[in-house]
Amino acid sequence: MAQPLPISRIMYSGLLLQCSPQTSIADAAARMSENSVSSILIAEQDQVIGIWTEHDALALDFTDPDRFNQPVSTVMSSPVLTLPSTMDAGQAAIRLRDSGKRHFLVVDENQSPVGILSQTDLALNQGLEPYLRLREVRAVVARPPLLANGTQSLAEVASQMHRHHADAVVVTCGDGELGILTERDMVRFIARHTSNTPVHELATRPLLTVNEEDPLIHARDLLIDHRIRHLAVVNFSGEVTGLIGYHDMLAGAEQMYLDDLREALEQRDQALAKSRRTLQLAERVIESSFEGIMVTDKDVRIEFVNPAFTQLTGYSPDEVIGRTPEVLSSGRHDAEFYKRMWQSLTTHGYWRGEIWNRRKTGELYLELLTITAITDDHGQTTHYAGLFTDITQNRKNEEQIRQLAYYDALTGVPNRRLLEDRLEHAIRHAHRKDMLLAVMFIDLDRFKEVNDTLGHAVGDELLLQFTARVRDYLREDDTLARLGGDEFIVLLPELDKLSDVTQVAERLIELNRNPYIINNESIQIGSSIGISLYPEDGTTVQELLNGADIAMYRSKRDGRNQYHLFNPDVAETA
Repeated sequence: MAQPLPISRIMYSGLLLQCSPQTSIADAAARMSENSVSSILIAEQDQVIGIWTEHDALALDFTDPDRFNQPVSTVMSSPVLTLPSTMDAGQAAIRLRDSGKRHFLVVDENQSPVGILSQTDLALNQGLEPYLRLREVRAVVARPPLLANGTQSLAEVASQMHRHHADAVVVTCGDGELGILTERDMVRFIARHTSNTPVHELATRPLLTVNEEDPLIHARDLLIDHRIRHLAVVNFSGEVTGLIGYHDMLAGAEQMYLDDLREALEQRDQALAKSRRTLQLAERVIESSFEGIMVTDKDVRIEFVNPAFTQLTGYSPDEVIGRTPEVLSSGRHDAEFYKRMWQSLTTHGYWRGEIWNRRKTGELYLELLTITAITDDHGQTTHYAGLFTDITQNRKNEEQIRQLAYYDALTGVPNRRLLEDRLEHAIRHAHRKDMLLAVMFIDLDRFKEVNDTLGHAVGDELLLQFTARVRDYLREDDTLARLGGDEFIVLLPELDKLSDVTQVAERLIELNRNPYIINNESIQIGSSIGISLYPEDGTTVQELLNGADIAMYRSKRDGRNQYHLFNPDVAETA
C-alpha cells in the first residue's frame, strides 16, 4: 500500500490571512481579493473564532449595499473545522466530503494554525497524472453550465449561483461573446460595484475553453498556466457543454480506479511488478474516494472495504471482512429483486441500481450501487467489486420539490397544477365510462374579514380546519384543491346522477356552518359554491373551471352560503 501523504505536504502554508470580528464584510472581501486567497480567518485575542470563504459570499444579499458594511463576524462560519497536520490526504478528502465544506484549518500538536487545506490542494496533489492522461474532458462533465444573461444584475446572478450551488456561471453578452463569473469575482465586486450593475460589464472575457475530446491533463495544465479555476468545455461545433475545475477531475477519478483495481486483480499473478504503481495509485484514490467501495471473493465474502464504506455504513473493516454483504440488508427487498440482480451480474457482468440498506445503527438509507464482476483469463469470476453512494438526501429533496410543485404549501392539498392534471384524467375516464363528473368552486364567505380582524395566523388555522373537515367527508377518489387565498375546488368523478352532486354541496355548506374554535374563540363563516358538470357544461378543463367560477359568483350575488349550478343562459346575460 502506498505511503500516506500527510496534508502538511500539500496545504497552503503561507501567510494566513486574518482579520478581526469587527472588520466589515467589504474590507474582508477586499483583503481576500488583494491576496488572491479563497478564505479569511477571523481572530480575536490570537484565537481563530471563525472563517469566511468565497462560497459564503454568494449567500449575501447583494441588493443591500449596507450589508457589506456590517461586521464579518455576522456571516462567518464558526467554529472553524480543523485537521491535524499529520492527517493523510485520503482521510482529509473524506472529512471534506462528509462536512460539505471546502476549507479546513490545519493545526499542529499545540492546536496552533499552520495552514489552510482546500479541495484544490487535494486535486493538485493526489498523483492523478496517469488518470488525467487517459481520460477525456467530457468524461467528467456532469451537467450543462449555469447560464446568466449579460443584462442581469450582479445581485440576480449572485442569488442564482447560490440557489444552484454553483461556483461559476457562464455569461452571455450582448455582442455574442461569452464570459464567466466565479465566486472569486463576486468577492472582488463586493462594495466595488452596485448591485444593479449588469454582469456583462463584470464578466471575464474572452471565455477560455477546452475541447471535450482533449485529455484531462490538457485542461489541468490550462488551469495552472492561466492561474484560473474554471474552463468552459466545448464540443466539435464550438457549443459550450459544461464547466470543468479541479473538483471535477478529483471526483471523476474514482470509477476509473475501481476498474484499475479489477484489472490488477485479474493479472496479479503474471504482472505483479508491472502493476505495483497502478495498484498504489488505485489504492490512494480508493482510500480518498467519496464513494463506498467493497470487494468480495467469488463466494461473496468481503475481502476489502475503503474508509468511505466505514463512514457510510458505520462498520469497520474488522467487523465485515469475511462476512457477506447481507450484514447491510434492510429487509425491504424481496427474493425477486435479488434474483434480477444476479441475473444481470451473470449475463452482463455488472448491475447498477438503487437499493435500501441498513447502517450499523439500524438506520435505513438509500444507495446508488454499481456491482462489477471481475474475471480471470479464462472468463471465470474471481471477485465482485461494488461502489455505492448514499442518495437518501437526494431522494428526500426530490420528494420535497415534488411536494412544492404539486401541493399547496399551507394545507397540503393539491394545487392548481395537480388539480388540472387530475381533472384532465377524470374527463377522459368519464368519457370512456359515459359517466357524470362535477367541479365545485368554493369561496369561503367572511374569510377576508377574519384575516383582517384576527390576523393571518388565525386565518391560516381556519383554512387548515376547513380543509380537514372537507377531506374527512369526501370520498377517497374525490379531490380537494386550493387555488389560493380562500378559493378551493372539489372534483367529484364517477357520479351517476345530479342528486349525487347537490347532496355533496348541501353537506359541504352544512359542514362549514358549524363554528370553528380557534384560540378559544368561536368563528362563523359560510360557503358560496358554484357547480359545473361534465359533459353538460363543458368538455375541457378550462370550460369546467370557468363554469364553476361563474356559478360561484352567482351564489355570492344571491346572498352567499348557498350553491348554484352553472346556467349558460344566466352566464350569457351576466
